[in-house]
Amino acid sequence: MPQILIIDDNTAVATALDVLFSLHDIDTRHAVSPEQGLAMLAEQEFDLVLQDMNFTADTTSGEEGQQLFRDIRQAHPDLPVILLTAWTHLDSAVELVKAGAADYLAKPWDDGRLLTTVNNLLELAETRRELARRRSRELRNQQALHERYDLRGVVFADPASERVISLACQVARSQLPVLITGPNGAGKEKIAEIIQANSADRKGPFVALNCGAIPSELIEAELFGAEAGAYTGANKAREGKFEAADGGTLFLDEIGNLSLTGQMKLLRVLETGRFERLGSNRERQVSVRVVSATNADLPAMIRDGSFREDLYYRLNTVELSLPPLAERREDILPLAQHFLADGKPLSAQAAQALQRHTWPGNVRELRNVIQRAVLLAQGPRIEAADLNLPRAAPSRPSAAADEPDRARIVNALERAGGVIAQAAAELGMSRQALYRRMDRHHIPRE
Repeated sequence: MPQILIIDDNTAVATALDVLFSLHDIDTRHAVSPEQGLAMLAEQEFDLVLQDMNFTADTTSGEEGQQLFRDIRQAHPDLPVILLTAWTHLDSAVELVKAGAADYLAKPWDDGRLLTTVNNLLELAETRRELARRRSRELRNQQALHERYDLRGVVFADPASERVISLACQVARSQLPVLITGPNGAGKEKIAEIIQANSADRKGPFVALNCGAIPSELIEAELFGAEAGAYTGANKAREGKFEAADGGTLFLDEIGNLSLTGQMKLLRVLETGRFERLGSNRERQVSVRVVSATNADLPAMIRDGSFREDLYYRLNTVELSLPPLAERREDILPLAQHFLADGKPLSAQAAQALQRHTWPGNVRELRNVIQRAVLLAQGPRIEAADLNLPRAAPSRPSAAADEPDRARIVNALERAGGVIAQAAAELGMSRQALYRRMDRHHIPRE
């Protein structure tokens, strides 16, 4: 049951408030002076304070109430305080609201408005507590990940990153193929490194190949090797990436760029562990764990015939979806500090600019922005202007981009049984923010 502390030297006022709140399952405690109220706050936890503005019979200045609020604010900065004020104290109450008071109500108060205000604040306080509990759990989980696994120096703080990294660590011990999906520059290769570092073959080689950076006529030679004379310019035999990765992990980035012929040969290797170099009939046997990645829509490529469906399911035994940096906002500043190393600190305005930016280039763009700012900044700190970020407002996401967010909100609301505060806490946002998202996605508030 929520608990409210009433600080008022008028016993009749406290009694009336106690009766009103008890009818709505809200418990109250009463202090008759600022000193008693502060002592009770030091001994017990309350959800909200309802305080008078005047405690001295021979004055109407409201100075006692102002000082009481400042004392509460200093000792309990997150505790919501509602001011009960006579009309003579109205200007003071307005100033205290600007200083952080939750609200003020004039005496005599309106019961309906008072109850609405109190219930909204109690609901918000519970949401904040749940968010704090959730954040505490997340920090413990992140610490446990760092202690138990080799995370290859990956810097993260956002729950979305934690979920992907945790799953990567879980699947690492198996030899199952893993497909990592996500936009360019989001850190897919780092996830692949985590899988290798925590696998049974962690002492084996980690070999990476960007299939999108190799001409299609050379990709098979890169993968499987070639004998001398197998193609123009092949003056000597060379081993491919599969041979180089034998006993370890082969990371195939931009797998959607692999030709259909290359896809067929890759499928055979995945199924049998055997392949031939270009220009050779001799089969070679390898033991390689394949981790692939793509920013392409492979199901769409299957539909248009440019990607083999059987290869897709062979690669996609486990799929890890890495969100763009714009959806991992809590990662931005820790990553920026990591890229700064021991360089100049960020100003508050620069930190805000980093958090506002949409990061179409993801982590790679953030690293480049920070490295450039370190070189160009003239002052003792990196200022917002040193980041050279565009000032244009971000465009509204497309309907396709909105759909995953809409589904996430709908699912959270279903799990919460339609309770807004509970769904907002799960999604890590305020009730007001959730309502705005619901309106944007045309989700009924009922």
